[in-house]
Amino acid sequence: MGRLKAHFPEIPDAPPPDLLDHDRFLAYMKTVHDVGGEPDAPMKYENKEYEYWEHMTYVICEVLAWRGIWLSEERRRIGNVDVGRAIYQGIPYYGRWLWAVARVLIEKHHISHGELTDRMVEVQERYRDGLAGRMLEATPKSEGDGADVRRNEHHIRAVGIGDPQIYAGKAGTPKFSVGEAVVVRDLPALLYTRTPEYVRGAKGVIAEVTYESPAPEDETWDRTDATPEWFYIVRFNLSELFYGYTGTSTDTLQTEIPERWLEKSL
Repeated sequence: MGRLKAHFPEIPDAPPPDLLDHDRFLAYMKTVHDVGGEPDAPMKYENKEYEYWEHMTYVICEVLAWRGIWLSEERRRIGNVDVGRAIYQGIPYYGRWLWAVARVLIEKHHISHGELTDRMVEVQERYRDGLAGRMLEATPKSEGDGADVRRNEHHIRAVGIGDPQIYAGKAGTPKFSVGEAVVVRDLPALLYTRTPEYVRGAKGVIAEVTYESPAPEDETWDRTDATPEWFYIVRFNLSELFYGYTGTSTDTLQTEIPERWLEKSL
């Protein structure tokens, strides 16, 4: 947003429609996690060990999914898109996961905002002098059997079967086959998507027909009536995908795309 304002200083906040053309509208609507292909400085790769709180955050998120509180796609949206660009780029990866945990528990009425903030203050006070080598300990005020907790239908259907296995045989015949040339449709990407912007409008080849599942745009809101569709691994030539690419002409990139985003290449 800062770059947009720097390039288009004539656009006021909340501009009237006549000052916002289609290209600028698309720029404002771009989901914050869709950063693939954006210019950036080189980054040193470091094989960093996960910290204890990161492991525990992962466990919390998996337990919430196993117990039917949310879907993994829902967690991705809440933790990656709904946070806004500043939080997405400014706090650690698992920090966003924790933010998503707080939000889903509040939005689905498992805890109140007041209860959460009171407990945060209580924990801060408990470790006022730091951990001093101790491990964090959970000290719940109460425990229950969870029988009355509202859970999503996806959790019930997938128990003992798995996801995406529960959708096997429900998407019909795949529209595309391995080796077939396709074009990624340039669909509006409002609110959430897993199809990166840099491949929209690009030509590629089907490398693999993978599995059947609802598209991320539907699954992220736990649409129980969402129609499963086929997913494909699509291979792109990097020299054709990125302007000014300096690698070899045979370098390729592969990404997974749902069927609704693809059409035959003419």
